Amino acid sequence: MKNVTIEKPTVEEAIAAALKELHAENNEVEIEIINEPSKGFFGLGSKDAKVKVTITNGPEERARKFIDILLKKMSIEADYEVNYSDNILNVDIVKIGEDDKGIVIGKRGKNLDEIQFLLNLTVNKGRENYVRVIFNVEDYRAKREETLKRLALKMADKCRYYNRKVKLEPMNPYERRIIHSTLQDEKGIITYSEGEEPYRKVVIDQK
Repeated sequence: MKNVTIEKPTVEEAIAAALKELHAENNEVEIEIINEPSKGFFGLGSKDAKVKVTITNGPEERARKFIDILLKKMSIEADYEVNYSDNILNVDIVKIGEDDKGIVIGKRGKNLDEIQFLLNLTVNKGRENYVRVIFNVEDYRAKREETLKRLALKMADKCRYYNRKVKLEPMNPYERRIIHSTLQDEKGIITYSEGEEPYRKVVIDQK
């Protein structure tokens, strides 16, 4: 577990400095006061407060607990990594069997997104500062993004060739944004979304 030991004129200042250095919040740490501040005799030999602050329930710890329970309940063996930096928490399953990978990802990443949503709720519960959570399985999201970009360009060509709008299959907001972004500078092409969630889809049309 991550921890730091800080010395400051007061206990409160030492705790605040430790929380800042750890990028943690009060309800995520254990605080040990090693020394109370003392003024000394006639102002001589004064000592600062010294505290040790340890993260016990931060974003990384919450994420690991969630993933461990999830994999156990799903009877899946997998290796994963958790990295937390700049208020972004990446949880990556780096080794998993092919069958189990398909189960975790789901059709077009549906299960992956649902797990990410639940993980996001777990990590951010009770926090003042929001942490962005990204859950991935063997770089699936990057591969899916490339697939969607190729699909977008292919469907734009189809739209031009047949001179009619093309409606794509329903997608989640993240995937729709990829389509819109890919085609935003395509000459003579416009995109928009229609329908209600979870059946909302991207429409590709000519200007």
